[in-house]
This record gives sequence, structure tokens and C-alpha cells, in this order.
Amino acid sequence: MRALSVAILVLLALAVLILTLTSFSIAQEPQHKLVQFQMAIMKKGPALVSTKEQERNQILQQHLANVLSLLDSGKAVIVGPFRDDTNVAGIFILRASSTAEAKTWVDADPAVRAGLMVPEMHPWWSEDIFQKANSPLKLNTVYFAFLKKGPNRKEGDDKNPEIQELQKAHIANIQRLAAMKKLLVAGPFGDNGDLRGIFVLRVASLKEAQDLCATDPMVKSGRLLVELHPWQVPEGVLP
Repeated sequence: MRALSVAILVLLALAVLILTLTSFSIAQEPQHKLVQFQMAIMKKGPALVSTKEQERNQILQQHLANVLSLLDSGKAVIVGPFRDDTNVAGIFILRASSTAEAKTWVDADPAVRAGLMVPEMHPWWSEDIFQKANSPLKLNTVYFAFLKKGPNRKEGDDKNPEIQELQKAHIANIQRLAAMKKLLVAGPFGDNGDLRGIFVLRVASLKEAQDLCATDPMVKSGRLLVELHPWQVPEGVLP
């Protein structure tokens, strides 16, 4: 038990030092339940425009069948399209042992093989709160926020006491939004790039999602930037 506790503390320390964004998704003791998933950010490929409509629709139907298969098999925990004018078609979150394994699954998707979508892979940490989708499948809209590296973040400044206090305030705000039942999922990426993490919010509008994200101390300080998208996901998957 002592060894397990030490392992958990080490994992948390690494997450804070490398990512400066603690993973929550959201429970009383989320630090005990961190799981690494693989996220595929499905960017729109050049063939999405150049492919004739009839052929494109056929490929997208095959893509949908593949998505349902991934969900049914448990390889994907949640999948859904963005519903705004952006270069990202949607998001896959996969339960895989490695980024390489997840990429083989994503690369087999008909829309990827046809060049309609181009996956960008990232390891991502969260509590494992995802459930099986309801049947028959129905979609509802939540709001997906990319948390990106802001202009006031400097390399190596995470050890600064002021930044550590800001991190504590950031975590407290996550807990507050979770207690309000507005924030469903939050978690950091594991590759220490410009994408730092995500929020998923269930709110009435994009404006409400923007206002809630703006309360985050890391956002206020300019250490994080927020990019929000309406995201359609299967009912029943999120708490």
C-alpha cells in the first residue's frame, strides 16, 4: 500500500512539473485515478473538398460505421464531431496501450485512408469516467475547450512560488466548476507541447462556456489560452 501511495505521488509530481495542469474528470479524489488515454484530433484533410459529394458521403457513412465499431469494442471511449467552422473535424479518445497502437486504429478509418481526415495524435491524462453510449445512439452537444500555451508562460517557471500558487488556484477553480456540474472533464496532454489540456463543459451556450473558462486563474494570467468548440457526443458516455 505504501509503495502504491508513493507511485501515485510520483505520477502526480511528474504531471505538475511537466504539464502544469493537473488532471481532473471529476471526483473527490481524482489524483488516485489518473489513466492515460490517446487522443486523435481529426483535422480536415485536403480530400474533404476535392472528393465528389456522392463519393464523400459514402466514405463518411463508412467512417460512421467504423466509429460505432470502435465504441462498441471499447477501443474508443468517446468520439464526436465539432459543429463549427474550424479545421478540426472532430475528436477520438481511445483506450490504447500506446500512441502507436491508437494510431493504427485511427489510420484504418475510411475517412483517414481517403484523405478526408488527418489525425494528430496526443497522449492525454484523465480519470476514467467514460461509460457506454446509450442505445439507440443519440448525440448531444457539449463544449470542448483546448487549453493552449499562453504568451505569459515561460520555460521552467513552474518552480516559481507565485506560479505554484496560481496552479493551486487553477485547481480550486476546476473543483468549483465541477461542483457546479458545469465542468465534466479536465485533463492534461502528456507530450508537453503547445496544447496543454482540455475542458469539456455541459452548459447552455458557447457564451456560457467562454465565461466559465475566463474565470480560470491560468487563463486570467495569460498562461493558458482557450479555444472552444461545440462538440457532439453520444448520450450516456459522459456523467
